[in-house]
Amino acid sequence: MTFTELRFQDPRTQTYLGSPAIVRLPDGALLASHDYFGPGCPRNHEDEEHLSSVYRSDDDGRTWRNVTHIANAYWGSLFVHGGAAYHLGTSQQYGSIVIRRSMDGGYTWTHPKDENSGLLFRGGIYHTAPNYHCAPVPVLVTHGRVWRAFEDCDPCVWGSGFRSAVVSAPENADLLKASSWTMSNKLAFDPAWIPAGVKPSKEWGWLEGNIVETPQGELRNILRLHSWLPGKAALVTLSSDGREVRFDPATGFIDFAGHHSKFSIRRDPRTGLYLSLVNATPADPKYWARNVLSLSVSSDLIHWRVVHTLLTDDLGLSEKDSRQNTGFQYVDWQFDGDDILYLVRTGYDQPHNFHDSNRITFHRLAEYQRRIV
Repeated sequence: MTFTELRFQDPRTQTYLGSPAIVRLPDGALLASHDYFGPGCPRNHEDEEHLSSVYRSDDDGRTWRNVTHIANAYWGSLFVHGGAAYHLGTSQQYGSIVIRRSMDGGYTWTHPKDENSGLLFRGGIYHTAPNYHCAPVPVLVTHGRVWRAFEDCDPCVWGSGFRSAVVSAPENADLLKASSWTMSNKLAFDPAWIPAGVKPSKEWGWLEGNIVETPQGELRNILRLHSWLPGKAALVTLSSDGREVRFDPATGFIDFAGHHSKFSIRRDPRTGLYLSLVNATPADPKYWARNVLSLSVSSDLIHWRVVHTLLTDDLGLSEKDSRQNTGFQYVDWQFDGDDILYLVRTGYDQPHNFHDSNRITFHRLAEYQRRIV
C-alpha cells in the first residue's frame, strides 16, 4: 500500500492516533490535524483526552511537518471560512463545544477562554451532562448559515446515550461568539423505533452525523447507526432555521454500506452527486471490519452504491487477522480539483489492533469522476 505518513505512534506508548481532518488553505497549503486517545495519551485536569496536533504541507501532500499542538481541542473539524481557518470540535472527550480561528495558516490559534472567544456551549464537569461528542464531520455552509452536527451523550453511555443535535450560525457572524450560534433540540434514539423482528438492544443509538442539503434544498443529518440493523444509517430531518431535528422511523432508516464506522458525506460541485468514503464490509455483524476502504456514491442521499475500492490490506494476513489488525477508518476528505484528498486513521503493520491506530496517512484519488459515472 502506498501512502504518505503524517505521524507514526509506537503502540508500546499505549497512545493511539484519531480524528484526522484535512483542508486546503487559501495560501495553497494543506492543513491537517488529529488527536490522541488510549490509556497512555495526554490527559487534562479532568483526566480526559484533549490534545490535537496540527500539520502543514506546502508541496501538495508529498511531505508534512508538525507546526503546533492545541490543548483542549478534540474530535475537531477543519474548515475555511472568510479567508480564515477554523477548528471546530469539543474541549475534550465529552467536553464543551469550542471553536478556534487561525489567521496565519495554522501556525497560531485563538483560545476559547469564554463565550466571546470561542467557548460556544459549555459542557459539564467530567461526565456530568452536557457531554458533547462529535467527530471530524463536514461543516456545511448553505442557506446563509454555517452548520455542523454534534451529540450530547446523556446519560454518558457510549451508543445508547447519544442525543443528536445540530449547531448553526449566520455565515457572516463572528463565529467565535457564542451568541452567534443556535443549537437544535437534542434527539435521543427511541427503542420504539426499532423495526419489528430486529434484535432489540439497549445499545441502539446514533452518532457522528453529517449535515447535508438534499437535491430539493432541504437539510438532513445522516448519522452512523449503532444497532443490530446491518447496512443501515439514520436520516434525521432538520428544520430550515436549525432549531428542530426529528426522525420518522418509517422513512429514516436508509441503506448505507459502512454504517458501522464514521463517514463523511460531501456533494460533488461538478456532478451534483453525493460521495462518501466508507468501510463497506459485509452486512453480517461478525464481519464488520474496517480493513477495506471504498468510495460510495448517491444521487439522492437515499440510494447508495459502492463504486471503487480505495484501500485494502496488502500484508498477507489471514482474513481473521486482517479484520482484527488492519483499519482504514474515520476518513476525512476534500474535493481538490480533479482529485479527492483523504486523510485516514490507520491501523497498519503491527498496531495494537485495528481500532487502536498507529498511523495517520495521506492519500490522493486522482481523477475521481472517472470512478463515479
